[in-house]
Amino acid sequence: MYDFCIVGGGIIGLSTGMTLTKRYPNAKIVLIEKEKQLANHQTGHNSGVIHSGIYYKPGSFKAKFAHAGNAAMVRFCQENGIDYDVCGKVIVATEQKEIPFMDNLFKRGIQNGLDVKKIGPEELKEIEPHVAGVGAIRVPSCGIADYKGVSLKFAQIIQEGGGDIYLDTKVENLIEKADGVTIETNKGTIKSRFLINCAGLQSDRVAKLAGLKTGMKIVPFRGEYYELTPEKRHLVKHLIYPVPNPDFPFLGVHFTRMINGEVHAGPNAVLAFKREGYKKTDINVKDLIEVLTYRGFWKMAMPNMKEGMKEYVRSFSKQAFLNSLQRLIPELTEKDIIPTHAGVRAQALMQDGSMVDDFAIFKGNNSLHICNAPSPAATASIQIGNAVVERIADSSQILDQLA
Repeated sequence: MYDFCIVGGGIIGLSTGMTLTKRYPNAKIVLIEKEKQLANHQTGHNSGVIHSGIYYKPGSFKAKFAHAGNAAMVRFCQENGIDYDVCGKVIVATEQKEIPFMDNLFKRGIQNGLDVKKIGPEELKEIEPHVAGVGAIRVPSCGIADYKGVSLKFAQIIQEGGGDIYLDTKVENLIEKADGVTIETNKGTIKSRFLINCAGLQSDRVAKLAGLKTGMKIVPFRGEYYELTPEKRHLVKHLIYPVPNPDFPFLGVHFTRMINGEVHAGPNAVLAFKREGYKKTDINVKDLIEVLTYRGFWKMAMPNMKEGMKEYVRSFSKQAFLNSLQRLIPELTEKDIIPTHAGVRAQALMQDGSMVDDFAIFKGNNSLHICNAPSPAATASIQIGNAVVERIADSSQILDQLA
């Protein structure tokens, strides 16, 4: 019998496991992951950005966790020899009509306690000579990190503390009773006094197995990227983002320096036809039918249809994708960009079509379910792990007994 079973070997599950290990060294902990390696999905396919928290509603979990998580992640990388670079970021207005939106974003950054600065086109040219813009916000605290390396360090801390990690172990059923949870997997049965669901793209399904009605469904959106050829990487000095379109729920294509020296450009945002569908050809009929028969998807999609069609055009037209990139760096040509890997975002949608914009945590009798942990989850992973353990402490007698 374990004290805690964590479902999901991404950065959130691993951070939660690390926090439990450090605070309660006598606890028996197991983490199970359905893939053959850790950090295989959202964690291993994200942009690697250490976010500042400028975009998020003041007072929200995302805003608070990103701000504190930024410093905590940099400190963790420093202490553990993990590659990172606080390279800074510029959010660029490419047209005068975007200036009011940029000003609102700047005010939000100030409200969130960030060190941000508005700069004009001359100063923008000084720090990013190849970028075209009529103004920008400079965000010095943004950076990049090796989140897969961070995740593996979290795992090492769990195992050194006596915790077990089982790979290639998929949850098939959950039986939650007053004295604990029985987890039936493809590798046998695990019994635990408490279960923590950090299953990411599958989190709503795991919650459903536990008998919870969350009122939301995970809808997968694929973000496709190009990368700059090695000869053109010098065009990007910082992270370069556009001022986001307030009428569309995604940030727009941007340029991201990667920790391995590459520069990625993107993403677009298109519906994935499989929960973990990283390629256009990845289709799971069950997953697709589940989305297309979900009322919340259509309530979200219809008002965004025009922008959504633009995303699909960019998915199939390199020239259309390039046109978006040229708004920021006009000198790019078609031969300067080549396709690279895609990521999938687990977007939680309510039945009324509203996107769940903040972290969403649901409580069972002896379980806790993290059913929405969108960006900046990797940045904020240490803070989220702390918050999850605090939430367990508020809802369970187990930690009192282990303290």
